[in-house]
Amino acid sequence: MPAPSSTPSLSGRLNKAQPYALSLFRIVVGLLFACHGAASLFGVLGGTGGGGTIPAGTWPGWYAAVIELVGGTLVFLGLGTRTAAFIASGSMAYAYFTVHQPEALFPLQNDGEGSALYCWAFLLLVFTGPGALALDRVFAPRGESRPADEEREEQATTVGA
Repeated sequence: MPAPSSTPSLSGRLNKAQPYALSLFRIVVGLLFACHGAASLFGVLGGTGGGGTIPAGTWPGWYAAVIELVGGTLVFLGLGTRTAAFIASGSMAYAYFTVHQPEALFPLQNDGEGSALYCWAFLLLVFTGPGALALDRVFAPRGESRPADEEREEQATTVGA
């Protein structure tokens, strides 16, 4: 029998890094989404339609831009991540099915790839949570179980069995 290796496997190392990779994913997606909202509301980063802004209260564009800015910022910070991601995902599903899908069936044909990708990325965050680096973890009540704690308990139970 070969001696057990003292170095963890690649899979083991990747599993340990998973909560941090998830945080990085959340931060990038949230920042990019917030930039879309800032561009539409304030005309920064190129603005909407060549530098313009969306007039306040315009349906649905202005409301979508507010969701993008606020939701993207909350997801970026990891604050209320699951709720913000759920609303952002729904907003992108609405955008896809009302703006893009009537033009053609597939996202590549109807210029809806961005909406579809954001929708699914945010839906993933609804189920996975914010990852290791999030303000949700700082403000969570002390007695409240955190996903990392639950995972450690599950591993301890599996090891002890």
